[in-house]
Amino acid sequence: MPESPPVVPDRFVQTGLSILQILFSGCHPRNFAVRLWDGTVYKPEAGRKPVFTLVINRPGALRRMFWRISDLALGESYIFGDFDVEGDFESAFAIEEYLGGLRLGVADRLFFARQMMKLPSDDRPPAGRRADGLAGAPHSPGRDREAVRYHYDVSNDFFALWLDRRMVYSTAYFNEPGEELEAAQERKLDYICRKLRLRRGERLLDIGCGWGGLVLYAAKTRGVEAVGITLSKPQAELAAARIREEGLTDRCRVEVKDYREIDAPGQFDKIASVGMFEHVGETRMMEYFGRAWRLLRPGGVFLNHGIARHAGLPIRPGPYFSDHYVFPDGDLIPVSTTLRVAESCGFEVRDVESLREHYLLTLRHWVRRLEARREEARRATDEVTCRVWRLYLNAAAYRFRMGVYNVYQSLLVKPDEGRSGLPLSREDWYL
Repeated sequence: MPESPPVVPDRFVQTGLSILQILFSGCHPRNFAVRLWDGTVYKPEAGRKPVFTLVINRPGALRRMFWRISDLALGESYIFGDFDVEGDFESAFAIEEYLGGLRLGVADRLFFARQMMKLPSDDRPPAGRRADGLAGAPHSPGRDREAVRYHYDVSNDFFALWLDRRMVYSTAYFNEPGEELEAAQERKLDYICRKLRLRRGERLLDIGCGWGGLVLYAAKTRGVEAVGITLSKPQAELAAARIREEGLTDRCRVEVKDYREIDAPGQFDKIASVGMFEHVGETRMMEYFGRAWRLLRPGGVFLNHGIARHAGLPIRPGPYFSDHYVFPDGDLIPVSTTLRVAESCGFEVRDVESLREHYLLTLRHWVRRLEARREEARRATDEVTCRVWRLYLNAAAYRFRMGVYNVYQSLLVKPDEGRSGLPLSREDWYL
């Protein structure tokens, strides 16, 4: 039987253009371009300059990206090199939002399917970071440990390339948009200490302390006895080394421990949790706030800092890229839900502050810093891992920009027979 003649490459190009026309003819404003593997360009709407360009690297990419459109499919296509983004990567996530709401008619769906079947479905050999393979019940201690390690144990050297010198992996606090990241992160640490009103000799617990930035800063500048806990051994090792370098081993320590393993009722004056709450899970919030309540002395204060999703916006259809390649089991909970659970555990809500714009600025700093040291980042990890973080940071920046995500600092008090122990105003926070 004679062999089938090879497919002429131009047929793939024409097929690709047909698919793009089906998908994006209703996208307004269409302020982006798509460049196919042979250089053919699907242009923006007339009169518009492209804010960004999707660069499709091979014909099969279109099939993998758009056959079953999802956050996961698009993310995997990017990290495995099916396409690249030139220009404003952050703004490119408007395409995902548009496609998530796309509803084709019957005739378009049939034509779309026929066009898709004309494209090759060649496999890509993934080299580098793989999707998580977590086992056990979600948010059980063992699985939470695996999930945290999956994200944070990538490489201390990798994170050090693009975080600030203290390696604070949460939103900075800016005085103005053009401020440097180092100054804004130090201001954030000082702001947390002010909100907690830390005093010399008090005991501070930092739940999810990362590389120890807050415990070091609080022990050094406020004279407190600071204990930090993390589930990442590399984080704890680096934090311990920094504590020794600062000569603070008598007042500061970091342990590899789950918050559920801390059994010291009433032994802490203040508790902070900064950027850890996203790992708790909605089903575990009662346990989380209940544990913090028991650990605090009467009159103690708990600052809970976490990313939240907007309760009034629809949840995007999954599956989600972040769940598989970035933050397995991550759970973004509306702040209204969070505060209701905190109150049910006995806490009094004294202050809630949104830092959404600050996180957008922080993410943009991280993106620029990672781009500037991209080759070093590849050497510290691999190409796929670098692409995972480039995608994740830009996606987060877009969602904070659009108000899909927010980040809140909530100040909670454990009243002492009705007494909060707090001053009448916030004046001391802004001295």
